[in-house]
Amino acid sequence: MFGIAARRMGYFVHAFEPQPDSPAGQISDVEVNASFDDAKALEEFARGVDVLSFEFENIPRSAITEVERVRPVRPKGGVLHICQNREREKKFLREGNFPHAPFAVVGSEAELAVALERIGMPSVLKTADFGYDGKGQIKLSGDLSVAEVWEKFGAPRGVLEQWIPFAAEVSAVVARGADGATEVFPVSENIHRNHILDLSIVPARIAPEVREASGVIACDIAKALDVVGVLAVEFFLTEEGNLLVNELAPRPHNSGHFSIDACVTSQFEQQLRAVCGLPLGSPELLTPVVMWNLLGDLWRDGEPKWEIVLAEPRAKLHLYGKSQARPGRKMGHVCVLAETEEALSIIAKFKEKLGG
Repeated sequence: MFGIAARRMGYFVHAFEPQPDSPAGQISDVEVNASFDDAKALEEFARGVDVLSFEFENIPRSAITEVERVRPVRPKGGVLHICQNREREKKFLREGNFPHAPFAVVGSEAELAVALERIGMPSVLKTADFGYDGKGQIKLSGDLSVAEVWEKFGAPRGVLEQWIPFAAEVSAVVARGADGATEVFPVSENIHRNHILDLSIVPARIAPEVREASGVIACDIAKALDVVGVLAVEFFLTEEGNLLVNELAPRPHNSGHFSIDACVTSQFEQQLRAVCGLPLGSPELLTPVVMWNLLGDLWRDGEPKWEIVLAEPRAKLHLYGKSQARPGRKMGHVCVLAETEEALSIIAKFKEKLGG
């Protein structure tokens, strides 16, 4: 989707991806298939472009360091280093006085026992590295054996967070240019199923002052990180009406995909503008929208009958070109451009007919 935005504005696109036939590679001028540990391949790749960006966090910092020697990377490697690790991310939030859930870093069974005394239960134990879509998390409540929990956890370091009973989960996607200018997309209300984003509702069904506050916090975080590009800030909205930052993603984000169809400028074009030093576009919302994630489960009986979706004139179908459908894997999304309750009703009918 980033590559499509770049193509439309006349740019050539090169993709570096360990596996062949990636969605980005399918529409790129050049696709390099090599390991993120291949320093020579990384250097040659970097010399073939003017500027680099990344689209997910689980890239070794060493790979970004390698290409940063040759060409600018936006956002810079230091941003990735913080956001790809929960321990560093939580410490950044605490040091910056950004609102977040109480937490403790643990590196042993003994440290977990001490942390539980301080944080209490219910709480959530999360791996420091490689966590997304609910992976690497254990909810702790009631009677438990600290030894058994630590053995089951199986990671060298983790973050124990207080469990937050929330009224809603929301996210704000902010773009920040090289000149420090910022633009915030309309706040999205996010509904998850099995820890994976199911629906994004825009505008979010929250108080106007909460929408405004989430945008202010997102801009402040982008400035503190010195982001050049797009940053998604995910929040818990507590039952008392307070915002707590849950996670940061220094890239276009799943909860911002609605912007392709519903905004003047999409998050992907905004990322391109920031990365290439262009003025940022307007994130103005043109129509209410609900986005539905299409997971690999829909393919259990073969290719879904997309004519069911396309028969609805206000539905926009996006398929990502991934070669293999697996349960829980994000294969595409649908945006329904309509007032919230009507859009939710339309998506409910899609789910019933497609088995979602």
